[in-house]
Amino acid sequence: MAEKSKASKSKAKNKKKNVFSRIISYFRACIGECKKISWPTWKQTTKNFGIVVAVIIICGLIIFGIDRGLYALLDLVLETANT
Repeated sequence: MAEKSKASKSKAKNKKKNVFSRIISYFRACIGECKKISWPTWKQTTKNFGIVVAVIIICGLIIFGIDRGLYALLDLVLETANT
């Protein structure tokens, strides 16, 4: 009897699903996962957007300051090298 159950399990493992049924089951799983997503509220989205814009502006200003400082330093070095 144990041999019959082992044989039926091995037959079930060897039998593959149809390509289309695998595609359909994939999309069903995707839809199921999308239903589990917790989307942020409008207030959270606008707050996060504001934070991102503020950080981008701050980083831009820091990079601008470093760039201007290094450019002034380079200009000073070139000016002293020419005299």
